[in-house]
Formats: sequence, C-alpha cells, structure tokens
Amino acid sequence: MRFRFCGDLDCPDWVLAEISTLAKISSVKLKLICAQVLRDLLGEPIEYDKILKLTSDAKLESGDVKATIAVLGFILSSAAKHNVDSESLSSELQQLGLPKEHASGLCRSYEEKQSPLQDRLRACSLRLSQLGSVGWRVDYTLSSSELQEVNEPVVHLTFNVRDRECEKMTAVPVTLSANKFWVLLAELKQAQALMNTLL
Repeated sequence: MRFRFCGDLDCPDWVLAEISTLAKISSVKLKLICAQVLRDLLGEPIEYDKILKLTSDAKLESGDVKATIAVLGFILSSAAKHNVDSESLSSELQQLGLPKEHASGLCRSYEEKQSPLQDRLRACSLRLSQLGSVGWRVDYTLSSSELQEVNEPVVHLTFNVRDRECEKMTAVPVTLSANKFWVLLAELKQAQALMNTLL
C-alpha cells in the first residue's frame, strides 16, 4: 500500500514495526513526546529527561525510546516534506494500526507546527554547510632563486564555512594558478546561472 506521508511509496518496515511501540504509550503522553520531537526538528534542544519520564510507565527500554523518537521524527518530517494535511496523515497512521486517539493527538501537534517545520526543512535541505564569507589575495612573484621563470600570479582564496550542525566557522584555504582560477570562476558562474533558472 502506498502512503502520501512516505512520498506515495510503501511505508518502511521499521516504521511499521514501531507503530506498536507508539500504541503502548498513552495518547496524551504521545502528544507531549511529539512536541519534544518537533522542537528537535525545528532546531531547538530536545529534552530527553522529559521523554524518559513520559515513557517510564509504558516500561520501554532505552532502545524503544530511541526508536520512538526516530519514528516520530520520520513521520513528522516526511509528512511536512510531502505537504500532507493533518487529516490525511491521521487516516494513514490509523491504516498502519495506530489507535485513533493517538493519531489525532499526533496530528494536532503536527498541524500546529506544519508551516514552521516546512520552512525549517526547506532552509536545511541539501545543505551540510553554509558559506560565511570569502577572502582573497593575489601574489605575483617577480623573481625567485628556486625558479628560472616565474611571471605568473597565484590566487589565494579563503572560504569561511559555517558547519550547520555545530554552527562553527572553519577557514578553508585554497591556492590556485591564474588559469585554474579562471576555470573555477567560469564554472561557478555557470552553476549560478543554472540555479537562477530553477528559482
């Protein structure tokens, strides 16, 4: 069977297996866990202690708790990615065996955060790092005791890259001959022109 929240594909086996784990948790507590998972998906810190307290009465092992977080993250992010409305998501989750009250609680949480979640996923899509700034310098060596003929400029580029996960800036230095720099510049202009056609 095909499901919209899975991109009109079959539901992954591991998700099917974890639906029964979700059913062991009360619907109210599942909604509170969803709120924590949504915080994580929106880039805020997740409070694992709260999740452990919420799942303690269901007597879940730590592996089951992690699987619960993973399956909720998959369901919520996939539904947002494929622009599934909350009613359709609720119906599909019930078809997979999730009780109605669980599905409706999960979908209420999803509906409240659907728009910011889609914005966040769009911003992070296909982006491992982000270019912060570029520094450059051109050196032109007139003479050298090492080489007979020099007369070629050397381009030094420094790309300051921000890692998306830890928000840390890293300097990536690159040294190019003039010919290689012109090739790089031409290819970057081609890539920008191609990307502008997609917007």
